Amino acid sequence: MGTQFAGRVAIITGGANGIGRAMSLAYAEEGAAVAILDREVEAMNETAEMVRAKGGTVLAIAADLLDRAQIVDGFARIERELGPAYILVNNVGQTARENFSQFYEAKIETLDFVIGVSLQTTLICSRQVVPGMRERGEGKIVSISSDSAINGDIGCVDYAAAKSGVLGFTRALARELAPMRINVNAICPGATKTRAMDRIPKDAYERARNAIPMGELCDPEDIANAAIFLSSDKSRFITGQTLMVNGGRVFY
Repeated sequence: MGTQFAGRVAIITGGANGIGRAMSLAYAEEGAAVAILDREVEAMNETAEMVRAKGGTVLAIAADLLDRAQIVDGFARIERELGPAYILVNNVGQTARENFSQFYEAKIETLDFVIGVSLQTTLICSRQVVPGMRERGEGKIVSISSDSAINGDIGCVDYAAAKSGVLGFTRALARELAPMRINVNAICPGATKTRAMDRIPKDAYERARNAIPMGELCDPEDIANAAIFLSSDKSRFITGQTLMVNGGRVFY
C-alpha cells in the first residue's frame, strides 16, 4: 500500500464498475480512505470488499445520483464517517446505450437522462465539497469527460454535449478556485474495456479499436493512473486542464 494519500478522503462517484472500480482500488492502494457512491449495490459491495482485501478503508453508499437528496445525504454521511473530502472524482456518467440514435430520432427523455447523469451530477456533487475545500484551502477535483466531447461522434450528440459541458465546468471552476490552491482538472478517456464495450456488436468493437493508433482499447487502470497523478502533489501547478487518455485517437 502506498501512502501519498494517507489521512485523506477520496470520493468516487459511480465507483462500482469499470473505470470507477479501477479508481476505487487505485486510491485505496495509495492510502486514501475511499468513499464509493453508486446505485449498483451488488457490484459496489464487491468493489468495497476488494478494497478491504488490500487493507484499505472504504465506505460504500447506495445512491441514485440523479436524485439530489440522495447526493446531499450521501456526501453528508461521508463527512460524518470518514471526514472531509480532499479528492472528488466525478466519474458517474453514461451514453444513451440501448437508446443510442442520431439526433433527429432522439427522444427528449433520453436527452434529459444523458445530460442529467453525465453533466448535472458533476455539478451537484462538486457543489457538496467545494465550500469545505475553500475553507481548508486544499482539494483536488477530477472529472471524467470523454474524447467524444472533442471528436463529436455520430449518434452521441447528447453525450458529447454533456461531456463538453464537463470541460467548460472544469475550466471555469478551476479559475474560480485557483486562488485557494484547489486543483480542478478533467480526463477524456477514449474507448475503454468496460461493460459498455462488451455490449456492442463485434464489428463496432473492431471499428473502435482500429480507430486507435495504439491498436487497442484503453484499460480502466490507465484512466485511474491519470486521476492519481492529477490528485497528487506532483500536479500542484496543473489546473483547468484536459488530459486525453485515448491511445492517440483524438489529440487536443
